[in-house]
Amino acid sequence: MIDVGLIGFGLGGKAFHAPVIAAVEGLRLAAVLERHGNTAADIYPGVKIVRTAAELLAIQSIRLVAIATPNDTHFSYVRACLEADRDVVVDKPFATTLREARELAELARQRGRLLTVYQERRLDGDFLTMKQLISGGELGRVVHFEETFDRCRVQVRDSWKERMGPGRGVFWDLSPHLIDHALVLFGVPEALLADLRIEREGGTNVDSFDVTLYYPGGFRAVASSSTLAPVARPHFRVRGTRATFLKRHLDPQEALLRAGQPMGGESWGLEKEEDWGTLTPTDPQYGGGQQRRASDSRVAHVVATTGYIAGAERIPPGRCGEESVKLREERNLAKPFDTEG
Repeated sequence: MIDVGLIGFGLGGKAFHAPVIAAVEGLRLAAVLERHGNTAADIYPGVKIVRTAAELLAIQSIRLVAIATPNDTHFSYVRACLEADRDVVVDKPFATTLREARELAELARQRGRLLTVYQERRLDGDFLTMKQLISGGELGRVVHFEETFDRCRVQVRDSWKERMGPGRGVFWDLSPHLIDHALVLFGVPEALLADLRIEREGGTNVDSFDVTLYYPGGFRAVASSSTLAPVARPHFRVRGTRATFLKRHLDPQEALLRAGQPMGGESWGLEKEEDWGTLTPTDPQYGGGQQRRASDSRVAHVVATTGYIAGAERIPPGRCGEESVKLREERNLAKPFDTEG
């Protein structure tokens, strides 16, 4: 059994980290850093509440630390945990500069510690479905890829994500997921163009963006988001020489976790069939316009989601397994966000 310490119990820690830790066999949520209140202990009886990182790292039984704090604090928390010889899972984005990402990766190497980034949307059912369609050749050669994450939040909220500062704004919140998907599917692009803007009245930070990744042969991957979208664009639109994949709605896991529905059971997180993406062939040889629903990645979806870290039952003493998100991937992802040149 691996004791896990969780730093941060806002939305990220409460909805996206703690429930998954609690659901994985072989992990035990032992302590939570909450600045104020004891919410974590109310939800998870037996969890120790601490107020500082030093207090959490003083608990000798904790081998793995999960960090779910504002983006500009990731570097200092990760460094403190590595220097205390703990393995670390940090929420995306890994760091706010490429220099910080490189420094943390080197420190983890020197210390011999596992350091990985929580890219849980790689495990969304619709992304896994699309990945299978691409790798299986059902789309043919992909000629255009779009992923969109729209919201409708007309009022500017009093949240750290909406204030000015390093690692803040919708670009830092959502594009790490979208750009990561493109990198996983298609690799590092030749060039990138980012259009970042403020669309809402009274906005002080980026609330909308379009990022285009340029690949050889004229292929483009586009990642987009708007916070002023009462009618959301399709989540995925992928055109290939054989067929087009269209997925209108977001994967349901986030909504379930936000609603406090505990993970578990074969049906948890599965989409209704009517919400599955559609596959429309363009080549008469492959069906010529006869649309069908693309089966959700049911088994992979549920199993992968509960894999907070790879194979908890196989983790040897002193090290928390092998990371599923490699640091070289996160350094590639950090490059578009680098503000230091």
